[in-house]
Amino acid sequence: MDLDEIKIIKKDGTYQDFKPQKIVDAIHKSASRVLVDLTDDDDKLIVDSVIYGINKIGNKLVPIKIMHALVENSLDKNFPEVAKSYRDYRNYKHDFVEMLDDVYQKSQSIMYIGDKENSNADSALVSTKRSLIYSELNRSLYKKFFLNKDELEAINDGYIYIHDMNARRDCINCCLFDMASILKGGFEMGNLWYNEPKTLDVAFDVIGDVTLSAAAQQYGGFTLPEIDKTLAPYAEKSYKMYLEKYLALEINEEKAEKLAMIDIEKDFRQGFQGFEYKFNTVGSSRGDYPFLTFTFGLGTGVFEKMASKICLETRRLGQGKKGFKRPVLFPKLVFLYDENLHGKGKINEDVFEEGVKCSSQTMYPDWLSLTGEGYVPSMYKKYGRVVSPMGCRAFLSPWYERGGEAPADSDDKPVFVGRFNLGAISLHLPMILAKARRESRDFYEVLDYYLNLIRQLHIKTYNYLGEMRASTNPLGFCQGGFLGGNLNPTDKIKSILAPMTASFGFTALNELQELYNGKSLVEDGEFALEVLKYINDKTTEFKKQDHILYAIYGTPAESLCGKQVTQFRKLYGIVENVSDRPYVSNSFHCHVTEDITPIEKQNLEHRFWDYANGGKIQYVKYPINYNIEAIKTLIRRAMEMGYYEGVNLSLAYCEDCGHQELDMDVCPVCGSKNLTKIERMNGYLSYSRVAGDTRLNDAKMAEIKERKSM
Repeated sequence: MDLDEIKIIKKDGTYQDFKPQKIVDAIHKSASRVLVDLTDDDDKLIVDSVIYGINKIGNKLVPIKIMHALVENSLDKNFPEVAKSYRDYRNYKHDFVEMLDDVYQKSQSIMYIGDKENSNADSALVSTKRSLIYSELNRSLYKKFFLNKDELEAINDGYIYIHDMNARRDCINCCLFDMASILKGGFEMGNLWYNEPKTLDVAFDVIGDVTLSAAAQQYGGFTLPEIDKTLAPYAEKSYKMYLEKYLALEINEEKAEKLAMIDIEKDFRQGFQGFEYKFNTVGSSRGDYPFLTFTFGLGTGVFEKMASKICLETRRLGQGKKGFKRPVLFPKLVFLYDENLHGKGKINEDVFEEGVKCSSQTMYPDWLSLTGEGYVPSMYKKYGRVVSPMGCRAFLSPWYERGGEAPADSDDKPVFVGRFNLGAISLHLPMILAKARRESRDFYEVLDYYLNLIRQLHIKTYNYLGEMRASTNPLGFCQGGFLGGNLNPTDKIKSILAPMTASFGFTALNELQELYNGKSLVEDGEFALEVLKYINDKTTEFKKQDHILYAIYGTPAESLCGKQVTQFRKLYGIVENVSDRPYVSNSFHCHVTEDITPIEKQNLEHRFWDYANGGKIQYVKYPINYNIEAIKTLIRRAMEMGYYEGVNLSLAYCEDCGHQELDMDVCPVCGSKNLTKIERMNGYLSYSRVAGDTRLNDAKMAEIKERKSM
């Protein structure tokens, strides 16, 4: 059939000449949206296939619907990802009306009611409302254009959960930011050159500014590892400056040294107080407060120890007016524990004592064992390298300086600082078991399907983010905040992604065991352990094949703990001890209602510890009313076991009279219910009430109410 004779019948009934170039233009637009490059040969293949289809029909007049069907059919056979993009875009008018209507409804709720999905975002603020509304739109766009039918079905039903759908197309997840490299020698920020700080007070100011700017270009936790060692060189510079000043005043050397040290202490106190004000009151451009973490405690020099102790003291004393001081929530503090430094009679035992005192009154710091047993201690004991947590619990897999995934030789060492995560996707294990039983299929066959689904999503995300330009996060990708991050602004970041991790999360391990045989993790747990081992083996296999650093992550479900119950009930109903409460358990933790001692909880959860090296924390409720010795004993025990340990108390403060005590719902002094309460959300702390009003979602509040062992 002569191509010039073919006419396309448009939707309005008019005719249009058949032009093969229009097909080429359309499929290239669709391909570009999914990062596929089509060659001239690919174009010819599709066009020839369409012409063959028209000839087969044998009609010179071809309705536009038939034309689209021919194009889609050819793309489905040869480029399925492009076919989906083509199909989605073609139907965009109808789909967008529905999608935007849904976004509008949610935006109205955010504007006039608020949002409790993330306790770290104050939805009363205009800037946060804007960010939340944008997030709703971005989440909808992600689901529409990034997910295929099987992936969409899996998340809608609830078998998997893609964390942070509103942000994962735009930027990276949590990180260990290399602040020391940024500062050294100076850097550029906002098109201005910053010289390296010459004094401690300036270093505090600059670190604060860099943190707010860099943290806004990502989502998830933002950790400044070993902050004591980062600050010490600038304290040394200030000390020399102060000493010269006092000696110039002809003050004797001994007194001049004392005065200089007093000034350094003052700078540290003002600096850490400034951090606490800045990071708890100045929202980032992302609309929330940066989820900032400091790790510290290993420095043995005079200024390193001073930094650690004053950081802890500042948190313990709190901020606010006299009589109403409260501990702040950010940064999260993590104490790096080395038995050889912090044990009895050791050089940094005094730093440890200050940490215990702080934990007894504020819950923070959390405690990371570097000399117990397990993955994190093994990296420290063998190589002297610290695997600091990113945010509340995420840990990086090892990446070696010369060998990459494996050491090149016995002298090769792992590097952790400057690396980041590319996103987490969690399995809902009880739902997967329920599906297998309903369909009379092997559980591991069904689990494999969802593991592979997550794997393909990670690969797709890895490739998608690799096309980003370094200019999207200049401090990280151009100024050295990330490993290999000395790119030109126009460079793509795929060249530095190999050392980064991607997480397979899991929730409700306790409910999985309950569904399996009606027993909790306290009563049994063998099947749960078997499943976790299986997931580890599978992801290790994936890692070798894909050369992506997959990691297993014990998910800290916040709003997800209630969402998953709703999803389970919709498909499988209410099952005793599985979906009969408003929430599911986080990670591998024993159920919060278990009436067990802290030592029993530490022991029971230890069997799962080495199978969640991509993200984990162990915490117990300390029903000891500020008993320092009891806290100290439990912390040291946890450090021997190799734990990342959280002290859990329920802090409450009366806003009317200033009285404070543990686990208070009505002030016993003045009878007020106008309380501010701080609870452990999961691996981090959050306000459960502010001046009497709750800040958390209903499911999490129900969980907090029922806590016994956590």
